[in-house]
Amino acid sequence: MDIEIREMSIQDYEQAVELWKRIDGLALSEADSKERIEAYLLRNEGLSFVAAANERIVGTILCGHDGRRGFIYHVAVSPDYRGRKLGNRLVEKSLEQLKAQGIDKCHLFVLEDNALGGKFWSAVGWQKRSGFYVYSKNV
Repeated sequence: MDIEIREMSIQDYEQAVELWKRIDGLALSEADSKERIEAYLLRNEGLSFVAAANERIVGTILCGHDGRRGFIYHVAVSPDYRGRKLGNRLVEKSLEQLKAQGIDKCHLFVLEDNALGGKFWSAVGWQKRSGFYVYSKNV
């Protein structure tokens, strides 16, 4: 079965959210509303991708940057499609596009209790950082 990797569009939103809700360790928030995801995709054009099998979304990556550093969110692959390197392909595609836009470093966040996510990122060469805390505030 061919799996197509293509740029994510807002038309993919419903299927993407359906996938995200099925992934252990992936937390959703108000920032994941359709309106906010659409704004994110427009602001970060050409950086987020989906993997589709027979027009069904089976993988996603949200990627953007602030002009200095890249950030990756919601890398998700349907359990039925794991083991095919889809996550790696999605990440590499986004990293290539960041590099093309002059961004040379990328960060991502993994929840502490997401053992599967931590294992994946370590296995594909990402280094766990220490020495700082992330603070958040709703505005």
